[in-house]
Amino acid sequence: MQKIKGTLIPIGGNEDKGIEADEMYTLEFIDEGILYHVVKEAGGVDANIVIIPTASSIPVEVGENYLTAFATLGCKNVEVLDIRSKEDSESEHAISLIKNANCIMFSGGNQSKITDKIGNTIIHRILVDRYQNESGFVIAGTSAGAMVMANEMIAGGSATESFIKGAVNMYKGLCLIPELIIDTHFIRRGRFGRQSEAVAKFPKLIGLGLAEDTGMIIKNGNDCTVIGSGMVIVFDGSTLTHNNEKVLQEGTPMTMANLTVHVLSNGDQYDIKNRKVTVLPIEAPFI
Repeated sequence: MQKIKGTLIPIGGNEDKGIEADEMYTLEFIDEGILYHVVKEAGGVDANIVIIPTASSIPVEVGENYLTAFATLGCKNVEVLDIRSKEDSESEHAISLIKNANCIMFSGGNQSKITDKIGNTIIHRILVDRYQNESGFVIAGTSAGAMVMANEMIAGGSATESFIKGAVNMYKGLCLIPELIIDTHFIRRGRFGRQSEAVAKFPKLIGLGLAEDTGMIIKNGNDCTVIGSGMVIVFDGSTLTHNNEKVLQEGTPMTMANLTVHVLSNGDQYDIKNRKVTVLPIEAPFI
């Protein structure tokens, strides 16, 4: 199995962008916020950062918000790559930006738009190659931009009807980290049931449920560290003793027995390969 050299940072959405008027919150954003960690992993304020707002229905506004946020952090080399078609993903301008970036930041919105407009294009292949082979190369994504990192990607589904077979809609993502199924806005939007159904469909995969303003730094395709102000719920289906997903009719309530669930917070670590949790000591500082 190839050792991954790059870094992924999936984020649960609604991350702090440093727009609070109160100076205290601005200082926390600069010193501790999720985007601070993105910049740090990418090499600091001189890193070339490319924002891709393809998932958004308002890509110009979203791009401007990120330009402002990264400028607040002192970043000097930030560009927006507004991809709205497969053709845009094959353009010389897009290829040049992706080849020279230290960090790619995918915005939120509709994750299927990222797959439809970027999947299986030249820049997708460059992203995968650089992530696998270049130390220090960072791919970050919030909300839809986090979910698309998986191969088996949650494309939608009702939280209120979840854990009824057929309530979750799956689609193919960019396959950066095929061991995971990622869901976002996890606590606020009550998505426990839909992630459970996704893991019932693919019990060999690990489900990550990311709360808002919360993310994970994933090194070497395996070593995860929680960042941000909320929690990450980890779903491990490898311990299941009963899973009736395959035999049920659509619309039928499902059963899973002995699903392993971990609740992790800032600084806690998770080893994907060994499915092992390392909890940060309670006296340790917030990271």
